[in-house]
Parts: sequence; C-alpha cells; structure tokens
Amino acid sequence: MKYEWKKQEKNLYNSKQTPVVVEVPKQKFISIKGQGNPNEEDFSDRISALYSLAYAIKMLFKNTIKAGEGDGITDFTVYPLEGLWETIEEFDKSKLKYKLMIKQPDFIAQDIFSKALENVKKKKPNELYEEIIFEEIEDGKSIQVLHVGSYDDEPNSFDKMNELAGECNLIRIGVVHREIYLSNKNRTSEEKQKTILRYSVR
Repeated sequence: MKYEWKKQEKNLYNSKQTPVVVEVPKQKFISIKGQGNPNEEDFSDRISALYSLAYAIKMLFKNTIKAGEGDGITDFTVYPLEGLWETIEEFDKSKLKYKLMIKQPDFIAQDIFSKALENVKKKKPNELYEEIIFEEIEDGKSIQVLHVGSYDDEPNSFDKMNELAGECNLIRIGVVHREIYLSNKNRTSEEKQKTILRYSVR
C-alpha cells in the first residue's frame, strides 16, 4: 500500500481560502536553514539538495521494507516543500532568514535518514547535505489558509488570518510563519500558485 499525504492528511493539506483553526501534531522533517534573497541561486541549490535526500529516503524505504512491517505500507508520496520564514520589520529580501523543509511520514526513523544521507552523498555529491538535519516540530494550535496567487500578495491572506484570530480571541505566537508550497513554481502561472500559510496561536 502507498501512503499518500493528499488523502491521509486532508485536514492539513486540503485547505480552503477561508482561514481555519487547526491542531498540528508533532511532525518529522528533513530541513536546511538559509538566509538571503529567495530569488538567488543559493536558495534553489538548498531546495535541490533537500529534494535529492527526500527521494533517497523514499527509495531506501521502498527497497528495504519487509512484508508485515510499516502497517502494510510499502511506498509513500514525497511531501511538498515547506518553508519557515521570520518576519522582519524592514522588508529587505537580502536579510530574510528561513528554514526549508520536507515532511517525512511517521514511519521514517533516524536510521533511515542517516542511511539515505550516506547513499545520496556517494551518488550525487553536494556539500549542502552537511547542513540538512532530521528533526521533529510541533506547531500545535494554528491558523491556516490557502493562498492562491503571487507570494507578494500574501499580506491579504494574512489579514484574513489575523481577523479570525481576533474573532476567536487567539494570539499569534512568535514572528515565524509556515508556507507549504502545493504548486511547482516553474510549472504554474503566478496567479494560480497555491500556498498554505500557517502560524501558531495560543
């Protein structure tokens, strides 16, 4: 059986353009930190390294899973790219700090990550692999919304989220927000790009 996040985790990935309050459990990620303008080459290089490892993990799991293990799951769909972004007072893309991430299924453990990392270093060398870590993050109670369109228009969607927070007497936690990229930027016109925006609240 193939685990598909679009079907099994609809509450987190099937968002609408109306914001909602969700409870986000502890999740596993492979992640890499970065800083600077996301339009520059370093940003795309980090994405490339992350995806190379993500597919190495998928193939390792698929090739080594034994009958009866993993609750009958023998394969899984690679999750979409995500980003954690720090809000800065003076918007200067060169000063942006971020963390790029790809979620991993619950059944992927540290040993699979370590072995896949070892494999991909040999098959597709890249010094950025040294910066990728395997970690768990729990967003907890959050507000999220589906943003359709240009990244530059995201403030309009954040206004909707902030409005819901006020109605529900919720306070945003910290200055970091999450973006989940459901569209391939290189294959989707800007006005049709889909991005889930999320921030934690209390």
